[in-house]
Amino acid sequence: MPNFITETRPDGYSLSTDPARLDVAAVHRWLSEESYWARHIPRATVERAIAHSLNFGLYAPDGSQAGFCRVVTDRATFAWLCDVFVLPAHRGRGLSKWLVSRMQAHPDLQNLRRHLLATYDAHTLYQQFGYQALDRPDRWLEIKQANPYG
Repeated sequence: MPNFITETRPDGYSLSTDPARLDVAAVHRWLSEESYWARHIPRATVERAIAHSLNFGLYAPDGSQAGFCRVVTDRATFAWLCDVFVLPAHRGRGLSKWLVSRMQAHPDLQNLRRHLLATYDAHTLYQQFGYQALDRPDRWLEIKQANPYG
């Protein structure tokens, strides 16, 4: 049985790595309707992604979903941070910084060879945590399917 991490800030916001706490409907709604990277993603795809990732749920003091991120990882050599968001009603409280800092501190994500992420508009957030442009982008290749969800 995995050991889930739960932490609470003095203002009542909390985070947990227990996927059973996630409001999957809220996560799906935001990803499929608001994100630029997963627009129209099917709920079944979100559920499968959550099932095979290390998830960090962010919760308001009343226990409702306030944000989310997930990490695709083998927990030994590689981690890809993705699907990071804080709902608009909860922004401006330092929650995204807290979420990323707690993700980076997770015991299963220590001493990995590589942490990656892709972002269109949040470079300054992630640079505060050591992320930088690829050192050798000429070594990276991708298969990209344009608009896979709709």
